[in-house]
Amino acid sequence: MSIPATMRALQQTSLNGPQDMRLITDAPVPSPGQGEILIRVTAAGVNFADISKAHGAFLDGPQPPYLAGFEAAGEVVAVGEAVTGPQPGARVVGVGTGSFAEYMVLPAAAAVPVPSGWTEQQALGLVVNWPTALAALKPLGGIAAGHVVLIHAAAGGTGQAAVRMAKHYGATVIATASPVKHETVLALGADHVLDSVGGDLAAEVTELTGGCGVDLVLESAGGATFAASLAAAKRVTGRVVVYGVAGGEAPITNWELVYKHQVHIIGLDIGVLIKAAPRMFGELVGELSALIEAGVLAPSLPTAYELADGPKALTELEARATVGKLALLP
Repeated sequence: MSIPATMRALQQTSLNGPQDMRLITDAPVPSPGQGEILIRVTAAGVNFADISKAHGAFLDGPQPPYLAGFEAAGEVVAVGEAVTGPQPGARVVGVGTGSFAEYMVLPAAAAVPVPSGWTEQQALGLVVNWPTALAALKPLGGIAAGHVVLIHAAAGGTGQAAVRMAKHYGATVIATASPVKHETVLALGADHVLDSVGGDLAAEVTELTGGCGVDLVLESAGGATFAASLAAAKRVTGRVVVYGVAGGEAPITNWELVYKHQVHIIGLDIGVLIKAAPRMFGELVGELSALIEAGVLAPSLPTAYELADGPKALTELEARATVGKLALLP
């Protein structure tokens, strides 16, 4: 395959948000270095982290102008030195830098084969959303049969996977979503769905659990919802796994942990987990394979946008106007 010198890509030009993302046509096609592969991007995943980076809220995030996006699936077209894994022609999904483009470099060791019978679009989420949900539930959240789990943003890509997996592990699921998404979440198997934009979440969870609270909270909402998540968790044994800040920062003090919220708070960034705990990530990948084989997790097509409509996709995601996984098609 002939590889061009330049490509179409989305460039973030400021830290004022995704509205300042621009389509450019002369971005240099990257070259794979040692241990890297170059893929022709077929589908790029859209994630809340892209929004955080566009607002400058991502720790050590890129500075504009930069090529946006980090998750992609596609075909390997070139490999760097010392690559013994995926070879040209292989279909893979992975995480790198600048996925909102026609070509992208990925670390070869972290590239995951697209499962047989799946399209590249269906494979989006295999290395971001699904491992995040599983890590939050099992090794970090300690989920067990009979537990009660509160899952925020349950209609999103990570939330949907979390609902399915939590039910598979024998938990009772209390989910939150905007009212128009309740039927979608109930169809996933959630036992209860609460309004994420109104009402008193902590009081409703307390009522549903007979005053006990939940064993585990999957917290990605942030902002004002964070306090409700802490209040909803069981005293002493309850765990709150924090993997998103969609609603903004929410501080908590050591005084509050001692006198108000006696719970376990665990932070999760799947990118850090991959680097800092590769053995755990390998176990997560193995568990995901078993869940796919058992039919607990099944491929589904994301809502797709053309590459030029990336700012629109991110704006709609930020406004909580989307359901499930989103993809950009270069």
